[in-house]
Amino acid sequence: MTFLKTIAVAALMTATAGSAIAQEASKLQQVLDRGYLILGTGSTNPPWHFIDSDNKLKGFDVDMGRLVAKALFGDPDKIEYVQQSGDARIPNLVTDKVDLACQFMTVTAERAQQIEFTIPYYREGVGLLQMEGGEYADYEALKAAGSDVTVAVLQNVYAEEMVHAALPEAEVDQYDSVDLMYQALNSGRADAAATDQSALRWFMVKNPGRYHDAGYGWNPQSYSCGVKPGDQRWLNFVNTVLHEGMTGVEFPFYADSFKTWFGTELSVPQIGFPVEYK
Repeated sequence: MTFLKTIAVAALMTATAGSAIAQEASKLQQVLDRGYLILGTGSTNPPWHFIDSDNKLKGFDVDMGRLVAKALFGDPDKIEYVQQSGDARIPNLVTDKVDLACQFMTVTAERAQQIEFTIPYYREGVGLLQMEGGEYADYEALKAAGSDVTVAVLQNVYAEEMVHAALPEAEVDQYDSVDLMYQALNSGRADAAATDQSALRWFMVKNPGRYHDAGYGWNPQSYSCGVKPGDQRWLNFVNTVLHEGMTGVEFPFYADSFKTWFGTELSVPQIGFPVEYK
């Protein structure tokens, strides 16, 4: 064997050994060997994650974890749940307390310096909830009414600015709880309630025929799951699972969950040229 061939063979053996070590060290192999997924999520925010009347953890975030468990083991229930607060999401990932965090986590550049984000599985935004049969039919009617319109919103430092981004002349009433905000809408003290689109849809699912969406959304933000940084194989796997849930073989699972929690029936992904490349 020539000197160059010897070097080439040695390099190949080193690369193969390195690949095998990386595969063994990956979170993917660790989870497969363990036999169940450890999912970090919340338990107090329907429709994302909450304890139902049967004392079971449910919600759209929970279903995203179940989708990953199904891909790993053929069983969506092979999960150990770690119920965590919002400020524990990143620490629990980087200390390996959880394998994956799915907890309506907004993608930000600051967080992306601490963890790896998966591809988004939902795009959140603000919407306007109205009473069915109210004085103003939709967003265009609300906007045309100008300062005659009152919008209820959860109290925060950006609340007025947020509402005025959609309805520049509206009166803004801030409330220190979601319940009080909805009470203002129900009693007629407010013509619309500004809230997350997901909360709006869930409220409509729980109260069919009573409310409607004004038909305008703004302030978009992406929700993604998170993984510990530095493990590309695990990140690639979870991304593949979420992607195929939204566009491929697991679309029925994703679509059923979406309809359950948001009341919307998704269109079947376009057959032929992959729509995500258009």
